[in-house]
Amino acid sequence: MKPPEGFQNNNPNLVCRLKKTIYGLKEAPRAWFGKLAFTLASFGFVSAKCDNSLFIHFTANSITYMLVYVDDILITGNNVDFVQHIISKLNKLFPLKDLGKLHYFFEIEVKSLNDGKLLLSQSKYASNLLHKLKMQDAKPVKTPLATGCKFQSKGTEATEDPSLYRSVVGALQYLTITRPDLAFTVHKLCQYMHRPLQSHWKIVKRVLRYINGTRDHGLLFEKSNNLHIICYCDSDWAFDQDGMRSASGYCLFLGSNVISWMAKKQQVVSRSSTEAEYRSLAALVAET
Repeated sequence: MKPPEGFQNNNPNLVCRLKKTIYGLKEAPRAWFGKLAFTLASFGFVSAKCDNSLFIHFTANSITYMLVYVDDILITGNNVDFVQHIISKLNKLFPLKDLGKLHYFFEIEVKSLNDGKLLLSQSKYASNLLHKLKMQDAKPVKTPLATGCKFQSKGTEATEDPSLYRSVVGALQYLTITRPDLAFTVHKLCQYMHRPLQSHWKIVKRVLRYINGTRDHGLLFEKSNNLHIICYCDSDWAFDQDGMRSASGYCLFLGSNVISWMAKKQQVVSRSSTEAEYRSLAALVAET
C-alpha cells in the first residue's frame, strides 16, 4: 500500500496507520461483505442456509432475493415496487450502477424467451474457448465421449504441453455450470491433471468438437404448477481401469427443471454392479 497522492511525509521512517479498511487490503473483501450483510439485515433480509451470499426478504405479499458476489449484486422478486425501494435505499448508502435487466453474469448468458421460459447458457464462453484453440471449424460429433472409451493412466505418451491440458480441462469444468451433459466426461478428464496422456488429450478434442455443435445448449427453466422432486441416478461398475472403482451420476428435477446433478467416482470399490447402483442411489438421496 502507498499513501494517497499529495500526502506529505516529512519522516520516511514512519508509516501511516489506517483508521479503516481501504480497497487493496486483504481484509477489505471481508470487511465489505460484513458491512453489506449488516445493512441488508437492517432492511429485513436473512442469509440463506444453502448460501450465505444469498439474501432473502419475506413479507406477507412478497418475496425478494438478492445474490451478492463481491460488489456485483443481482436482485429479483415478485414485487417490482419493493425491489425498486430496496435499490433506492442501497443507493443512498453505496453509490450503485444499475445495469438494468440481467443478460450476462460471470460468463453466463441469461435469455428471457417469449413463452416465459428462461435459458441459461455459456455459448459466448464456449465460442471463445473454441477460437482460442482454433477449433471453431472442427467437425461436430453427437456425444462428448465415444462408446466403449476407457480412461487409463498408462498406455500412451504424455502430452507435449500438460499445462495446456490443465487449462482447457479447467475451462471445460467451468462450462459444466450450465452443461450437465459434459459433467461425466469432464470429471474423468480432471482425474489425469497430474500426468495427462495423448489419449486424454484426444478425448478433450472430442469434447470440444461436441461443444462446437452444441454451443447454444444450456439450462432451460419454465413455469410449472408441478413442484414434485423427480430424481434419476445411474452407475458404471468398475469404470475406473486403474483402481476398479465405479462411477456414480445423478440428476435432480424440481418439476420439469433440472436443479442439481453430479458425476463422481465412488470412494470405495463396489464388489458388484448392484452395490454400485445402491451407492449411486445413496448419493442421490443425500442430495435430496
